[in-house]
Amino acid sequence: MGHNTSRRSYRDLIERLNRFPQGVHPSELLYRILELLFTAEEARLVAKLPIRPFTAEQAAGIWQVSRQKANQTLQRLADKALLVDIQQGDCNEYVLPPPMAGFFEFAMMRTREDLDQTLLAELFEQYISIEEDFIKGLFTNGKTQLGRTLVQEPALTEQHSLHVLDYQRATHIIETASSIGIGLCYCRHKRQHLGTNCAAPLNNCMTFNTVAASLIRHGHARAVSKQECLELLAQAWDSNLAQFGENVQRGVNFICNCCPCCCEAMLAQQRFGILQPIHTSNFIARVQDNCSGCGLCLPCCPAKVISLTHQDDRAAHPRASIDEGLCLGCGVCIRNCPRNALVMAPRASRVITPVNSVHKSVLMAIERGKLQNLIFDNQVLWSHRALAAVFGAILNLSPVKRCLAGKQLGSRYLANLCDRLDSRPSDG
Repeated sequence: MGHNTSRRSYRDLIERLNRFPQGVHPSELLYRILELLFTAEEARLVAKLPIRPFTAEQAAGIWQVSRQKANQTLQRLADKALLVDIQQGDCNEYVLPPPMAGFFEFAMMRTREDLDQTLLAELFEQYISIEEDFIKGLFTNGKTQLGRTLVQEPALTEQHSLHVLDYQRATHIIETASSIGIGLCYCRHKRQHLGTNCAAPLNNCMTFNTVAASLIRHGHARAVSKQECLELLAQAWDSNLAQFGENVQRGVNFICNCCPCCCEAMLAQQRFGILQPIHTSNFIARVQDNCSGCGLCLPCCPAKVISLTHQDDRAAHPRASIDEGLCLGCGVCIRNCPRNALVMAPRASRVITPVNSVHKSVLMAIERGKLQNLIFDNQVLWSHRALAAVFGAILNLSPVKRCLAGKQLGSRYLANLCDRLDSRPSDG
């Protein structure tokens, strides 16, 4: 009976995680992962938490315990990096992050004595890299993905640098962050426990703003200055690591520095590239006529989309050839060409990046049929501010996506708002 009760707690937690736009795939491996990270009682309690940020007082009401006991539980979960606590003045709120990018990575961002990280690494490898369902669902459902490629700024010409917007620069994200935390790279740390990691730097997982502040506060990341973070970014560039950042313009919470052999995002790109699991930068790599066919660019490409081919039967030697449909536009290949035969060129169509996390979540939820979970979070009542943020993001979508959102919600109120918005005279 106790086992059945325990399994029910984890089943409820899985159901709760699947209310996120990006969820999980139920399997025996997932149950084993969650059993390592959460006690059965923690799973039971977390399964009842809302999607949006909540206070200790709200959690106490949901759990029907005293505020003091709720606060103790929430702090314990934050200490384990299973919750993120957000401190804004005198107000303290909590949020349950998704598994990825979220508490899966947080579990490996430092060495821990309270967790069997070798066993966890083995389970992660099986669940994410061997079984396809979770990683494929994470990276290929819908057109709006959780991450985007940041072009390496030194790879751009001075002329092209003038056209890079601030949110497309890793340096700008670092320079404007309110807090910066550095932890171990989840992917390479996981592979280290398996004995299959590469030699790329390990201490360069970058978190920012409220997420960084929480991880620092609970000892899962170390606080660094903007200057040190910029130095780590330069080290990542020198180590041929691509930058994979949160797919938002404002309030970026993470930048991963990715190798082609360990990184989950890059491996997903290699496996499912045609499904566009990662948003590209606004640039693309191009091969010039002076390419000698040395092949030095091939192994460093994180997406593995460069090959050597003969352009025609009369060619004396092969040249590098880039599959432009799969190129991420990271710029890693540029620094590895001894003849400057590779250049970054602007893409014909500009890549659209969601404005903030609310905008991204709404887009992902609409595309994945989960918008109702954001609106009708029935575990706890939302504040008017949170509701306004979500509805504001919906009303800023294209008419087609607003219509789709209205159908998913079945909301006359939202449909009327959308109709009124679409009937407004255009600015032109």
